[in-house]
Amino acid sequence: MTLEIVTAPALTGLRHGFFTRKGGASSGVFAGLNCGYGSSDLTEAVTINRDRVASAMQVAAQALVGVHQVHSANVVTVAAPPETAVEADALVTATPGLALTVLTADCQPVLFADRKAGVIAAAHAGWRGTLAGILEATVAAMVALGAQRKDITAVIGPAISQRAYEVGDEFMDTFLTEDPAFDRFFAGGPNGKPMFDLPGFGLYRLREAGVGNAEWTRHCTYSDPTLFYSYRRTTQLGQADYGRLISAIRL
Repeated sequence: MTLEIVTAPALTGLRHGFFTRKGGASSGVFAGLNCGYGSSDLTEAVTINRDRVASAMQVAAQALVGVHQVHSANVVTVAAPPETAVEADALVTATPGLALTVLTADCQPVLFADRKAGVIAAAHAGWRGTLAGILEATVAAMVALGAQRKDITAVIGPAISQRAYEVGDEFMDTFLTEDPAFDRFFAGGPNGKPMFDLPGFGLYRLREAGVGNAEWTRHCTYSDPTLFYSYRRTTQLGQADYGRLISAIRL
């Protein structure tokens, strides 16, 4: 099966992609392009899937650079593939030939580029990381490599949308304690519980960080099981595990 990859016109000229689950070797609950070694999927299947991603990105498999994601605001700047896993949630580079990658299954995958400076980044931004400042930290790390905020384009890929993201009052209170104005990212849901706008919050944080262009592809991971893995959907269905989507960008 052919890979199906979401790309962003705003990143035209750079090889990148928000890979869907189409075109993979995994089966069962992981059916498709599961790229997470942290899942209970067969290691061999995940390796085949990642090899297909590397081929699509036109790099060797070892040039797919990722981190051990921990829902933090930690960013790592790389000039070569790290020899050991680094705990972080974003990567930045100015080195051609490296494909920066993040894994998601409802959280926001965010790809960044300053074409003029030749600096790119990829971030994993769930609600914890976004609230903690992962997006601002990624932009700052790009600036440290020579990027200009006004020249940075940031694209949020497939993520859980507000219409599918029911949360509790304590969750909302965590945000309102940080800033009461964050109430605009919550709406009343059909069950009387708040619905959180994660991509909307991500776009706000990116724009506040001064990036020249920030947008969302407007794909909801929860709502399209044929294209996307979703942690929340898997949990609601009572399944034992879930696949991880990969997003990548390279100079």
